[in-house]
Amino acid sequence: MASALTELSFILLQMICVIVVVAYLITRSGAFTEILDKTFTWKNQAILILVFGAISIYGTESGVAIMGAVINVRDLGPMVGGLAAGPIVGLGAGLIGAAYRATLGGFTVVPCVIATILAGIFGGTIYLLNNRNFIGAQGAVLFAVGMEALHMGLVLVICRPFEQAWSIVGQVAFPMILANAAGVFIFAFIIGNLITERQTKAERDAYFSELERKRAELQIAHDIQMSFLPEKLPRVPAYDLAAMSLPAKEVGGDFYDAIPLPDGRLGIVMADVSGKGVPAALFMALSRTVVRAHARHSGAKDAIQDANILIAEDSKSGMFVTLFYGVVDAARLTMTYVNAGHNPPLLFRDGEPRELKATGIILGVMEDAEYEEQTVDLRAGDLLLLYTDGVTEAIDPDDKQFGEERLIATVQECRHLPSSEIVERIQQAVFAFCGREPQFDDLTLMVLKVSGP
Repeated sequence: MASALTELSFILLQMICVIVVVAYLITRSGAFTEILDKTFTWKNQAILILVFGAISIYGTESGVAIMGAVINVRDLGPMVGGLAAGPIVGLGAGLIGAAYRATLGGFTVVPCVIATILAGIFGGTIYLLNNRNFIGAQGAVLFAVGMEALHMGLVLVICRPFEQAWSIVGQVAFPMILANAAGVFIFAFIIGNLITERQTKAERDAYFSELERKRAELQIAHDIQMSFLPEKLPRVPAYDLAAMSLPAKEVGGDFYDAIPLPDGRLGIVMADVSGKGVPAALFMALSRTVVRAHARHSGAKDAIQDANILIAEDSKSGMFVTLFYGVVDAARLTMTYVNAGHNPPLLFRDGEPRELKATGIILGVMEDAEYEEQTVDLRAGDLLLLYTDGVTEAIDPDDKQFGEERLIATVQECRHLPSSEIVERIQQAVFAFCGREPQFDDLTLMVLKVSGP
């Protein structure tokens, strides 16, 4: 008896192997994925009714006859059809399976027909009660076990003589419950994987879409920030001016400026805002606008002191800016400057550098900060280098910094070249030094050469 039940169980599980392949193919079909998307049409429901109905017929045909009853997985098609696609598909598949079973007759024909129809109806009802969602593997298996138990109960209630019905149920109940529960589990497992796969894909697509949107926004921010920098530097007789800025991210906090002033003078600015990214870029825009507005109507000292007051008033996030501002007087060959805590620019004369050290604290810290201005004479052949710390603090793979000594040596080697080429040579030297090490800070340079009165 035990060996017979074991053999029957293996036969029914063999049926399930066929159903596994069918389940995979069905769940990848267009009609099924439309149902998962809650897109119900007569076409996709009709297709699934026929498919799950065919599975029900296969479950009957592949069954094993025992004492006038057939051990089978007929109810599998209607159950899965109802659970996954709703009551219409479940009922339709159940009617197909039931109609085919009715043509075969037999001792248990009536309860089998009823059970097959109820399997589709109950599966569809569960789908509706679960807000038109698949109930999941655990719920589906419990439903299959309950449905097959009901099937056995119908056999006992309807079929007579009772002794024969009891004998049949005693032999087929366990194999049928096991086989149908296993079949539903496999279907549910594949459907669950498909749902998870689709959710993961949707989340991934949404993530990449959001990432692309942010990249587009950052690119726009980059373009806007680059538009803040002078598109073309002013031409000043007897002077050669060039500059460049390369943010470490899409947007950065470094900026330079060249501001035409009355009487042929030129204001030059080199600044570095604390932080990186969008916050630094916004603070950079504020600082540049404030400095440029005051530079046109004030001397170097007054321009920076007035700018500092406004920047400090708006600096609620604790951000600050280091800044060098120089007013070049081409007629007098002088430069009056204020250095608000910025890297000391280097004034090369006969190849030897001189630092233009700080004359006040960084901007944005104290509203009442005092700044001093200093004036240096300029001579033919002089070279003024302004830069941010992204140049000297650039690191190589061994975490060594480019440093001021390498910067000075680079300038000394190419000081006879035009300003634009000197800027390019410095940038190339920094990149060659860093190698594959990624840029971690904004890199900004300005070179002013004096060719003569």
